[in-house]
Amino acid sequence: MATSARLLSIASRRNGQLASRISKSVTPLFGGLSSTSAGLVSFQRSWMSTDYPAHEVVGMPSLSPTMEAGTIASWTLGEGESFGAGDVLCEIETDKATVSFEAQDEGVVAKILADAGPNEIDCGIPILITVEDADDVDAFKDYVVEASAMPTEAAAPASPAAVAPEPVAAPAAAPVAAPAPIPTAAPTGGKIIASPLAWTVAKEKGLDLASLAIIGTGPAGRVIADDVREYIPVAVTAETTTAAAAASTAAVPPASPIETDHYTDFPLNEASIATANLLAHSKQTVPHYYLTVDVTLDSLLKLRSTLNTTLGEDAQISLNDLLIKASACAMKSCPAANASWMGDSVRMYKSVDVNVVMGSGDNLYTPLIKGVDGKGVKSISDELSTNLESIEEGTEKAAHFGEVGTVTFMNMGMYGIKSCAPIIRSPQAVALALGAAENRVVPKEEPEGDDDLYDTNVMLTATLSCDHRVVDGAVGASFLSAFKTAVENPETLLL
Repeated sequence: MATSARLLSIASRRNGQLASRISKSVTPLFGGLSSTSAGLVSFQRSWMSTDYPAHEVVGMPSLSPTMEAGTIASWTLGEGESFGAGDVLCEIETDKATVSFEAQDEGVVAKILADAGPNEIDCGIPILITVEDADDVDAFKDYVVEASAMPTEAAAPASPAAVAPEPVAAPAAAPVAAPAPIPTAAPTGGKIIASPLAWTVAKEKGLDLASLAIIGTGPAGRVIADDVREYIPVAVTAETTTAAAAASTAAVPPASPIETDHYTDFPLNEASIATANLLAHSKQTVPHYYLTVDVTLDSLLKLRSTLNTTLGEDAQISLNDLLIKASACAMKSCPAANASWMGDSVRMYKSVDVNVVMGSGDNLYTPLIKGVDGKGVKSISDELSTNLESIEEGTEKAAHFGEVGTVTFMNMGMYGIKSCAPIIRSPQAVALALGAAENRVVPKEEPEGDDDLYDTNVMLTATLSCDHRVVDGAVGASFLSAFKTAVENPETLLL
């Protein structure tokens, strides 16, 4: 009994022996050791019921309220080495930072239970044994932590923990409570700075960090595990879009609305949910910025009237058809905008493929018109009419409606909207949105007298959303300038 009381006294005194602090931080971090302390209490049965000398089994500490696992970047002390208060025992790497694990009292490292490396270790799993006397180190040469000493929080709730013959084995990756956004960008200087855990997660997912060049949300742009877990490859994004379009044609209609006294929930179909997720991901990860220009439509409207006199009433060309053609001509004049961010490179396309936004709500589609730069206005008009008929009849084809082009075109004029800043559809670098055509009073360039200073023109506002990784301000301005020229001088559409 005396021995047990003495050991409990030691455990109580040593329970707060180890602390941690963020590397290079002024203020030490110690509050996160509450989980570790609980783990140490559960370990008492292990060394109290054995013939080992008095010792402490130290678990992986919880360094923040949300930390569930970490990796040991390096051990600064080896087995048999003594340490004093303030000495760094090891460097622990979390998803947010690299942390120095400090000693608050003196002692000796008896046994290192977890080697440094990329393997993730759950909080509370034993990583170290310390003793007070250096003569006791040899007694722990073949020490193995018993399963009964493992903290219950590390075991599966549905079954008891099995005996762990290798305490160094890496547990499964801890779930992430709140996903972080995952931007993707080029590496600095061609070298990827990522945590060991990030490399491990990437390997498990079959991803190559060197080729993807994901920029992380960690310190100094360090790639952390959450960035890799939530990374969506460009190809997967396109495939998901196609699958969502396919689901819209064959999926079972959503369930009936759920009504309460205070609100009504309207369930969405799978396609709408997939589209919402993709747009949310794009908005969070693509560095958007916006450019706006006012465009005069008078010359384009005259051209439309002239062309329609040669066509039948059922084959009339709309203003929207001409504006789509003008956007393709502008893209051809500014090829740097007809591109995509590929992680470590920018891909420039030779053909202008336009996704035209049509419909609304659950019937919102973006059918692709390929090679718009090489098509005539009548051909574009016929293809849009065919797409619209398919949507109205519910016979749209997944392959045609789900593909992603090089630019998205959106005309909000039918809703009376003056301007709109669209969300870029990854992996595209730009998206063009047009407002309503309206009569505006503008100053005359060459007034003939004091009573003839103003004129009335039909105008609209065009807004270009740009991915700043691909399209800088000068390129975006060049595109809008080319678009304005094509609209106000429609004869250039023939070139």
